[in-house]
Amino acid sequence: MREWRFWLAEQRGTLMAVGIFAVMFLIYISNHPAGLTANVVQTAANKGVLLAFVAMAQALIVITAGIDLSVGMTLVLTNCLASWIVVGAPLPTALGVAGVLLTGLACGALNGLLVIVGRLQPIVATIATGAIFFGIALLLRPFPGGSVNEDLADALTGKIFGVVPASLVALGAVILFVWIPFRRSALGRAAYAAGSSEAAAYMSGVPIRRGKFAAYLFSGLFAAMGGLFLTFFTYTGEAAYASGNAYTLFAIASVVLGGVSLYGGRGSAIGAVFGALAFRTIGDLLFVFDFEPLWQPLFQGVVLLLAVSLGALALVQVKNRLEWFR
Repeated sequence: MREWRFWLAEQRGTLMAVGIFAVMFLIYISNHPAGLTANVVQTAANKGVLLAFVAMAQALIVITAGIDLSVGMTLVLTNCLASWIVVGAPLPTALGVAGVLLTGLACGALNGLLVIVGRLQPIVATIATGAIFFGIALLLRPFPGGSVNEDLADALTGKIFGVVPASLVALGAVILFVWIPFRRSALGRAAYAAGSSEAAAYMSGVPIRRGKFAAYLFSGLFAAMGGLFLTFFTYTGEAAYASGNAYTLFAIASVVLGGVSLYGGRGSAIGAVFGALAFRTIGDLLFVFDFEPLWQPLFQGVVLLLAVSLGALALVQVKNRLEWFR
């Protein structure tokens, strides 16, 4: 019984995100003119999965008690790169996908080196690297354009058996084969330990530097997956500064909605995924209820503020941070 209580306490944020998403999606479907159809679910899934990848990227850094303000620009950079190299026959397309993912790993590695070896504050380092990533993206795509392998794009953004959104299946595969093995590995536990108490983890012999570096690597990888899916959805590349910033902010909101503590050491990328789906569904509700476009940014800003406040509320209620881990 005690183990179940501990598990529920650990997964409280994730379960809350699942509940918020379920309620929001039910309201959305109930008020959508077309109701619950495969096409409606597919469209909602595609938009949600795109933000989910960026939220997973942000969650990994937040778990280490940092924050990455470059995830949106990594998404923009890999989107522009994919519009150049994920084209042609199957083999060049496969090599292009590999190149985009390696670029994401390189972006994550640069951030990790600046924070771990250079000892810069994550917020400062990622502001600088975000500007660099956007500059490279602008060199690649000074104007919107490019293309992508349409067969691959249609396969990953369409429906399986005419019902199940392929993008959700791809997201589930990434969680199953990338996130869960990392979470259960020694490096994953080290990343959590670094976020909980880096000094205590170091004194205990935990490989915190390698754990944090691995978190930055996978963060870049997830952001690159988001850039790939953005290319698959739009069939083009665009160095949009506003879009990069928006995804960065929305990812932070999604992470907190998903129960990941901004103080580090607590939460899950799975919770961030459901936080992203919930946040995206809130945006869809504005469309369904015909919310005045001029008021939509204000409403989303309020949601972002509430999300960050929810993340700090639980910490205010405890007198000692060690109570988090009892």
